Parts: sequence; C-alpha cells; structure tokens
Amino acid sequence: MFTGIVEELGEITSVETLPDAARLTVRGPLVTSDARPGDSIAVNGVCLTVVEATAGGEFTVDVVHETLRRSSLDKVHAGDRVNLERAAALGQRLGGHIVQGHVDGTGVLLSRDATGLTRFALPPRLARYVVEKGSITVDGASLTVVEVTADEFSVALIPTTLKLTTLGFKEPGDLVNLEVDVLAKYVEKLVAPHAGGPVEEAGVA
Repeated sequence: MFTGIVEELGEITSVETLPDAARLTVRGPLVTSDARPGDSIAVNGVCLTVVEATAGGEFTVDVVHETLRRSSLDKVHAGDRVNLERAAALGQRLGGHIVQGHVDGTGVLLSRDATGLTRFALPPRLARYVVEKGSITVDGASLTVVEVTADEFSVALIPTTLKLTTLGFKEPGDLVNLEVDVLAKYVEKLVAPHAGGPVEEAGVA
C-alpha cells in the first residue's frame, strides 16, 4: 500500500524486452537506500517488485504484459523521469490517501493553465468513481479533484507538485496512469446486489 506522496523523481536508465514482459532499471537513490529484493516500489503509480537493488542507487523491476497493457509503462524509454514511492510503513502519517498501486487505466493530459489548474481526459468507465473534492492518483501522486464530467476531470497542482513530480513537465497529449479511490469500488460492489444492477469491473494493472 502507498499514500500517493511522491518521494523522489527518478529516471529510467534501461529498458530490456523480455517474453511477454519488460525489465526496467530505475535510478532512485532515496527509494533504493533501504530497498531489498521483494520490496514494493511504485513507479508512476504502478506497484512493482524489486528484483535487484544496487549500491549505485538503481533498482530493477520486471513488468508483466498485463501491467504493460493497462499502464503507460509500455511506452517508457531510457532517460524518462518517473515518480517513485516506497510502500507505506505502519505508524507513519497518511499524507495522501489509500493507494494500492493498481492502475485502473490511463488518461491524457489535456491542458494546464498559469495557476496550475490541470485537465485530464478520463476513461468513461472510471468516471463514476471520481467525485468533486474526492481523491485520485495520477502517475502515483495523490491529488484532489476540482471538477469532474463524464469524460474528464481537473486538479489544481501547487508549485511544489509541479517541481517535484513528473506532472510539472508533462505536455498536452501525454499519457498518465490513473488509479481511482479503491473505497468507491468496494462500495459499488457491496451495494450493487441490493440495487439490482451488475457491477462492471474497472480492471487494474
């Protein structure tokens, strides 16, 4: 589990294509400082398992086909910057919200104005889980929704978020990973049998 508070802006140093998977090597001295094989690190909001961590501040992860299909990680290249967060530790402050690192889908950055108000395209199947003033995870960053429609939503990005995460240099048309609030999905599934309607699974990476 994660909190959506990005700890470090890392960099992809290599991408190796494997059968039905990819192996990424990521530079992140902070998150690698105490990383061991088997630990979880979120890369642009995708929970991945550390295969190897080096003394040089890099770690390696394997990304399976399903995750590549559902997230933006199938399009990363060496030199790309990525948001990094270690798994939450019991007893620490929950600065963002409950984030699983299971991406529900991808969105597209539409626009950002001078005040930091940023609009993203939203897959219609996820719109019902997004509410005004609710939480959403964009590339691993926990954000508060300003407005939402059937096919897009907006968030207000403060200067610190723009400086310390990938969201500060994303351009219109760029893909981002989206994870909606897991509590909304559980509530829907619990209520659906009593409301007489089937539940359409959102699907995760």
